[in-house]
Amino acid sequence: MKATFCTRREFCALFLFLNVFVLISVLRHMDILEFQPKFNSTIIMPRVSTHPNEIHSFCTFQPLYPEDALEEYLILDSTAWPETPLLPAPISLQQISDPAHSNFTILPGRKGGEWHVGDQLEVMIQTSDFQGRPKKSGGDFLLASLHNRTLEAGVAGQVVDHLNGSYSAVFSLLWEGDAQVEVTLVHPGEAISVLNRLNREHPDRINFTSLFLSGSLSETTLCNVCLRPTQQPLCNYTDLRTGEPWFCYKPKNLSCDARVNHYMWELKSKVLNANEEKLFQRGVNLKVYIRASGPASVTVLPQKEGQTQVKSSTVTSGPSGYFYQGVWRALGGTTVREFNVSAISQCLKGKAVHMYGDSTIRQWFDFLNAGLKEFDLHSPKSLDNANNILLTYRCHGPPLRIGTVSTGVLRYIANELDGLIGGPDIVVVFGIWAHFGTFPMEIYIRRLQSIRRAVVRLLDRAPGTLIVIRTGNPKDLNLSVSVFNSDWYSLQRDKVLRAMFKGLNVHLIDAWEMTLAHHLPHDLHPRPPIIRNMINHLLSYICPQNGS
Repeated sequence: MKATFCTRREFCALFLFLNVFVLISVLRHMDILEFQPKFNSTIIMPRVSTHPNEIHSFCTFQPLYPEDALEEYLILDSTAWPETPLLPAPISLQQISDPAHSNFTILPGRKGGEWHVGDQLEVMIQTSDFQGRPKKSGGDFLLASLHNRTLEAGVAGQVVDHLNGSYSAVFSLLWEGDAQVEVTLVHPGEAISVLNRLNREHPDRINFTSLFLSGSLSETTLCNVCLRPTQQPLCNYTDLRTGEPWFCYKPKNLSCDARVNHYMWELKSKVLNANEEKLFQRGVNLKVYIRASGPASVTVLPQKEGQTQVKSSTVTSGPSGYFYQGVWRALGGTTVREFNVSAISQCLKGKAVHMYGDSTIRQWFDFLNAGLKEFDLHSPKSLDNANNILLTYRCHGPPLRIGTVSTGVLRYIANELDGLIGGPDIVVVFGIWAHFGTFPMEIYIRRLQSIRRAVVRLLDRAPGTLIVIRTGNPKDLNLSVSVFNSDWYSLQRDKVLRAMFKGLNVHLIDAWEMTLAHHLPHDLHPRPPIIRNMINHLLSYICPQNGS
């Protein structure tokens, strides 16, 4: 057979890169427990990677197909956070970003200092430490939004880190009248470094347990995706179809088949030392507003006839929508309409809506459920016989921070999607983000890869199926919440979610921007006015206006 060789430099470079990457991936996983589908009763002994560059010392990862491994690498690279210079121990607050000494400045608008609807407002933010010295490095986590409480208007800003202590926030001006700028320091960069380290060193800082029961014998053991190696063998509950890993320490006197439930036992509170806790002080450096060095608001005039929108070189994408008079207006895609109880029933008539995910999806289920004629208040299923509406909810598979739940109801979203026939009267809604914050990002990426494959299979066999994905959202933070469920963890997973499903025939409900743009306080479970707008957006996808 005649040999073929690279004839173009760029193709040779790409071919070499792919081969080297695959080789590195294979070598990286050679000393990690190899994934082999097993029955749940199989016992495995924990092993620890000895690879010098293995950052997750007691998390086992199954080898990926080369294309999935490359995607994982590229996503991890694209979501990498700017590094913050290490501070000498013990940590001194004097050297980290202080919102009280930092400030933002609204940059001049068009000629004459005017702003019109359709313009972009740019704000420069300068961070300084607790001694008032300007910071010279980036990495702080900032949020920015624009509001008018009287008009119940708001829009999220796009923040750009210039990596030198200064940041830009750019806002699209979308309504006439006043627009108040709000900039919030969520975490200084030094806190981000700690959060990053926690996911490498303490991915097991939430204890999950399972009860094992056989006759009069019962035992409870710890369970997790990542379990620290001991002399105690493990029960391997890796899902046979998706490959999703889950392990429990094997009971001393019972078999792995005797597992009957799953629940979250405790949060390990002592994962930070006293100095590190200084980085997460509410009212000091944790989700604190930054003040303006001058005016904090502008007056927006009507759009000029023939006016072109101002472009900003620092922002690559605009907002997904904005609030006006308390109503969410999506930019691009479907037109969002308001639905009362009667309109909800009419929209869902003859449809089955299957919801999967965490408690933020359960919020949606409960909202819709309240308007339907449910037959069981405690059932994750509602049926409106008069209108032939079926509404179901199922929580996603572990990791799952939840009270006691039978192992029989623990299902992975990918498997549930594979069980659907699909079609034009079938709606699939899912959201999966809040329970993955404490783990290495690889675990989340692989879960989404599994779900995406199932989405593709569903759309291949039933192209008319409507699939809607809920993103994560910012929440109220204190020290404890930050360690286990920081907004930074949610933001990073939000980026991965968007990248993973980009280009597919699915729709996003941007819970992140909707929560950020609203004037109500951030909450893990957003307040009813925000939920109502999310449901209106969902229903507008299900029952779009003609031509939208």
